[in-house]
Amino acid sequence: MIRQAIIPLAGLGTRLLPLTSVFAKELLPMNGKPNIEYILDECIDAGIKEIIFIISNKKKMIKRYFYSDNFYKNIISKKKDKRIKHIYKKILKYKKMIKFVYQNKPLGTGDAVLKTKKYIKDKYFLMLLPDDLIIKKNCSKAMIKVHNTYNSSVMASMNVKKNTVSRWGIYKFGKKINTNNRIISDVLEKPSKKKAPSNSAVIGRYILPKKIFSIISKTKPGVGGEIHITDAIRQLIYRNEKFIAHKFLGKYLDCGSMDGYINSSKEISKL
Repeated sequence: MIRQAIIPLAGLGTRLLPLTSVFAKELLPMNGKPNIEYILDECIDAGIKEIIFIISNKKKMIKRYFYSDNFYKNIISKKKDKRIKHIYKKILKYKKMIKFVYQNKPLGTGDAVLKTKKYIKDKYFLMLLPDDLIIKKNCSKAMIKVHNTYNSSVMASMNVKKNTVSRWGIYKFGKKINTNNRIISDVLEKPSKKKAPSNSAVIGRYILPKKIFSIISKTKPGVGGEIHITDAIRQLIYRNEKFIAHKFLGKYLDCGSMDGYINSSKEISKL
């Protein structure tokens, strides 16, 4: 059973400047609610009971969003507004589920994952990257179903145009399980078009084994001086840990760039 999720939020969001010079990208509004709430709702609908946010001192705004009790209580006592009561009730629900850990040096997603080690209780946990929104179908819920069926790690997969593979982590596949699920034999980070083993890309949803922590702790920094989660995943695959690529059925939205944020807001407004 997957009961815990981790969400790395310490990144500075430079692709969304100038907005992120004063505002956490995860709190930017999309059709009336912050980006991060869509991720939280996906987790809740998938049966997740506890969520660990990895933030930095520069992203404390995210924690304040969930800890503004006095502000809401004062407004509610004066205005008696049902809409505000509903908003506060929802935030309290989220708050009960969330723990915060800190990554104050930008040392990569692998390092961010490692910060959560002492909080993870079960053999597997879910990780979601907030720049990647998947709407219309709950990707995390579908992946948990695959995990429960095959007792394995699972990563989200999506076909991309062949001339864009150098922007993505790309899968090399082994055995085909069924239409939407295949065994992963390797993952290559941003390969050239010639070296890409497929055009199936890694999307920001992962079910990872707790044993990955011991691998990350021994993983050396890679490109850009960061510890990449992909490098740790590859080590596990080479040690015969089963990883399944799940081709999800929802619609993918990239919220990490300015164009992506604008387009994602338009798409969500149509729901």
